[in-house]
Amino acid sequence: MKRVLVLIAAVISLGLVTAAQAQMGSSWFSKPAIAEVINPVVGKGAQYQTTQGDKSSSAPELQEITIVGKESVDGKDGFWMEIARQEKTQSGMMYAKVLFTKDDFQFTRMIMQQPGQPAMEMPYRPTDKAKSRMHDEIEKWTAAGMETITVPGGTFACKHWKKDKGTGDTGDSDIWTSDKVTPFGIVREVSPGHTMVLVKIITDATDHITGPVKTFDPEEMKRQMMQRMQQQKPQ
Repeated sequence: MKRVLVLIAAVISLGLVTAAQAQMGSSWFSKPAIAEVINPVVGKGAQYQTTQGDKSSSAPELQEITIVGKESVDGKDGFWMEIARQEKTQSGMMYAKVLFTKDDFQFTRMIMQQPGQPAMEMPYRPTDKAKSRMHDEIEKWTAAGMETITVPGGTFACKHWKKDKGTGDTGDSDIWTSDKVTPFGIVREVSPGHTMVLVKIITDATDHITGPVKTFDPEEMKRQMMQRMQQQKPQ
């Protein structure tokens, strides 16, 4: 899942980081200013239309980001954030959820479930290089004023955030956020090769990951991938 929050909205770059980056025990960096937009509320979330690459050649996809549960993490309030999206190569929805604490901006667990497969908890051990890169990326975001924008999900008074082009980047990025949207406030995001706009606010979110949760098994994942590849071959 390419963007999971800027947090996974850095999650985390606030532009929604990859699902893999939001896993086990990440006391990686100080809470960035852009994290002020984080406002998790159980049962609420947002649906987005995302486009990868050239808009003229890439069909938009729908993605939902919701808060589906709450539990204590070392005495702190932890929230389960679920990301749902339709996988082009599969029938059905893929779900991933991460457990994070809002006040200190830490991620502790991640569980994923592919269509027709059992739920699986994924381990994550970021390298020092990956931690440093994440910190550097988050620090690039700065506030650029207030703007009112209209998207399919409505009209919102937004704070405009800009991420300046840095070494290795292909261009600048922009995010517009509103405190009317949870969990990351994102109303619109525009970055090189990626756009995301709010379609609707969700007020009745539920947890879609069902059944017992298995521990990640790389060999089992390889077998599942080979099985899917065989199923997709022309008959």
